[in-house]
Amino acid sequence: MGIFDKLKEPIFLRKSNKAAEQIERLRELEPKLNEEGKEKIKKEIKYIEYGIIGERNIEFELKNSHMPMYIIHDLYIESDDLTAQIDYLVFTKKICFVIECKNLFGNIEINNQGDFIRTMTFGRKKIKEGIYSPITQNERHLKLMKKIAMENKSNIITKFLTDKLFENSYRTVVVLSNPKTVLNSRFAKKEIRNKVIRTDQLIAYIKDTYKKSKEPEMSDKALLSWAERFLKAHKEKEVSYLEKYNKYLIENNKVDCIESYENIVKETKNEYIKNTTNIEDTEIYKELKEFRLAKCREEKVKPYFIYNNKQLEDLISKMPVNNEELKEVPGFGDVKVSKYGDDIIKIIKKYL
Repeated sequence: MGIFDKLKEPIFLRKSNKAAEQIERLRELEPKLNEEGKEKIKKEIKYIEYGIIGERNIEFELKNSHMPMYIIHDLYIESDDLTAQIDYLVFTKKICFVIECKNLFGNIEINNQGDFIRTMTFGRKKIKEGIYSPITQNERHLKLMKKIAMENKSNIITKFLTDKLFENSYRTVVVLSNPKTVLNSRFAKKEIRNKVIRTDQLIAYIKDTYKKSKEPEMSDKALLSWAERFLKAHKEKEVSYLEKYNKYLIENNKVDCIESYENIVKETKNEYIKNTTNIEDTEIYKELKEFRLAKCREEKVKPYFIYNNKQLEDLISKMPVNNEELKEVPGFGDVKVSKYGDDIIKIIKKYL
């Protein structure tokens, strides 16, 4: 721990308002849908609103913890085909807490097999149902975090140490943020029971876990560096509600919605190109080049038979999102679009 450390209170390195933006976009889309679509979109808005309430309750507790910590809210990370949307990462000077927020209706029971069972009451009728384990969900988040942490290490020794010490430095916890939810976990195994708490227990849980940890305390500088490594791994994830609710659009609203969506895509493309200083250093360039290499090896042809460097740059310049737009890129006729179009568009859409 550094002699000149000054961090005394929690600091948010990222506070997301993504959920509020999602609600705004859904409300704009709602009047343009048929009755079935309106019903579905209202339910989605309600679920997002409940999620916001739950996360605000956690945020309040963290703000008032009076602990030196860095907090990242709503982190989206990915590596290869793995992705994780993490509600909160809380970095203390010994441990990083990976928090999954659940604002669940009804009462929750965890049995001795670790299954989560929800009971909801409607009038005199009680309904029981199994739900996907948030503990399993959080453990998958942790595996991806470990993968990213390992990828950031430059040599065998640091990779080995990261692998060996990772479990001591991270804890997953599921926080039930609905104050009306009753949690019954008396039959659950201890290691399961200890990973599920209520919002009002969160700070006590963090302080108790921190106190019991035998890890050495790190300095303010080291703590910030640790948190920023994951913050830099964050990627903005864009949800296409037009695509999701397209089948519910009233016919005369389809053109307006599609034009609006296309304008957003064009603005995103222009912003991406404008902020690119060296196209060969961009991730999309590297990925399209890797795809080309894989295909030329598979087909045993020269890379330029797939597409040459000028065509690669044109792909990034035009950023086609469907086969018709791809055909407008010089060198991409029906045959190439048929063979490679879906894969190329899939890559491009990741960067929109």
